[in-house]
Amino acid sequence: MKKSTRTRLALIICNTEFDKLSRRAGADADIRGMKMLLEDLGYTVVVKEDLTASDMKAELRAFAAREEHETSDSTFLVFMSHGIREGICGKKHSKEVSDVLDIDTIFQSLNTYKCPSLKDKPKVIIIQACRGENEGVVWLKDSAKGSEDDFSLAPEDFEYDATKKAHIEKDFIAFCSSTPDNVSWRHKKRGSYFIIKLIKNLQEYAWSCDIEEIFRKVRFSFESPIDMAQMPTTERVTLTRRFYLFPGH
Repeated sequence: MKKSTRTRLALIICNTEFDKLSRRAGADADIRGMKMLLEDLGYTVVVKEDLTASDMKAELRAFAAREEHETSDSTFLVFMSHGIREGICGKKHSKEVSDVLDIDTIFQSLNTYKCPSLKDKPKVIIIQACRGENEGVVWLKDSAKGSEDDFSLAPEDFEYDATKKAHIEKDFIAFCSSTPDNVSWRHKKRGSYFIIKLIKNLQEYAWSCDIEEIFRKVRFSFESPIDMAQMPTTERVTLTRRFYLFPGH
């Protein structure tokens, strides 16, 4: 698809303020960073903030219906919020009232049946949210010193087609900030550890590496736990080809 006629579109949903849960300090830095990155990658970015699970579903439906997808080659969806094992927290979530967007809903909203204009096009889903309360690290009797890291964390700063068959879910890749049941760390001013490293690696390697290789590089950057431990994970990958953000380079 020619760049001159391509209409790449991306969606960022970020919940910062909640009725009952703590404010996600530093989330504004994540929004700025991801929006700037995606715009540099050629995407028009839609940003929505402080939504309930129902609101997020509505925004997904509206995004899936956008005409730009017809002349796009891919899309990015970025979700940043509090999270639990079951999904992404809406602004009204609490211990007493569940307000959670199931991850399956994201995939269902953009599958071949619901969003035929994105059929056979890469759909990249980024999720920055805790997936439980475990800290994702165990102590080992090992005297080897961890490698130095440039991010210092302190505990307190933290188509449907009637004439032929088509796969209902294909060409997705989801990159989550942590493994199931574990937490994700966020600096109160600089933003989320995962988002910062993701932006850095996409800026450095988008011109030369496919998306899966870039995600591997992000995971590698988390290999040695320093102050706060988490391990991003690539999930539900149905890409059948390598996806390069800048094909031809």
